[in-house]
Amino acid sequence: MGGAGLSEEPVQQDREAVGSGGGGGGSWEMMAAAAAPTHHQYRHLDHGKKQRQQQQQQRQKKGAWRKERSAAAELSNNSNNQVHVEDDDGENDQEDIDQDEEEEMNGGGGGGMSYGGMMMMMSSERQREHPFIVTEPGEVARGKKNGLDYLFHLYELCRDYLLQVQNLAKERGEKCPTKVTNQVFRYAKTAGATYINKPKMRHYVHCYALHCLDEETSNALRRAFKERGENVGAWRQACYKPLVAIAARQGWDIDAIFNAHPRLSIWYVPTKLRQLCHAEHSVAATASHVSSVSAAAASITNHHHHLSSF
Repeated sequence: MGGAGLSEEPVQQDREAVGSGGGGGGSWEMMAAAAAPTHHQYRHLDHGKKQRQQQQQQRQKKGAWRKERSAAAELSNNSNNQVHVEDDDGENDQEDIDQDEEEEMNGGGGGGMSYGGMMMMMSSERQREHPFIVTEPGEVARGKKNGLDYLFHLYELCRDYLLQVQNLAKERGEKCPTKVTNQVFRYAKTAGATYINKPKMRHYVHCYALHCLDEETSNALRRAFKERGENVGAWRQACYKPLVAIAARQGWDIDAIFNAHPRLSIWYVPTKLRQLCHAEHSVAATASHVSSVSAAAASITNHHHHLSSF
């Protein structure tokens, strides 16, 4: 009998048995033998059953893990002394987010995936979008690329989906989310917006913040990086510095700056942006202290010189 797959040989035996009109029991035995799965087919069925069981166990473990993280996040929300930074698995997982951007820029994931795993991802996971490139304001990306105007448009769509989730929650008497959380991303996915995903939106949220807070500076930065042929990763990193400067002019409270803006109040402040503001604030405070001490010392020295002249 053949090697892989379902062989056509049992079907041929069945036809020969029926066509011969042979003596009773022999024909039925041949038909039964042809209908019974072969040893190879049994192994194939067992392997498929085991694979389904393993997949079900993995889904159960993942669901339990998510429930634990959600419970921890709920406890964190109930604490009055703790500033809420992210939802249950937000931007603190920076390595996963960086890997997501790298895969988008390279046009897809790496190798080593089995056929079964690939089929599962095709059926259940989101499809990869075309990678982003630096574009000027109003410029449409060519080829299989996406521009920055499109990226900022996705944040506006997320706001629309948040409003829809809030309306549904109000109708059901449930708690309304005030920010774009996992619940909103899941709702967007079920609504067909598979191109909206949490890693990407969290990864570029500070770029969108600069676009909202200082569109003129944001546009100038885009033009400069487009002219130099810089990639989207370099542009993303460059968006931090103007935001830190904005925070410096407004008392270093980056959370208050986000919350005061109607389009940014629904987004969590990125951890890295908060850390950069804190670091620059510390440097500025130290420099101010040193300057004050130096000025005081100079004043005392001048006073002594003035007294010694008499």
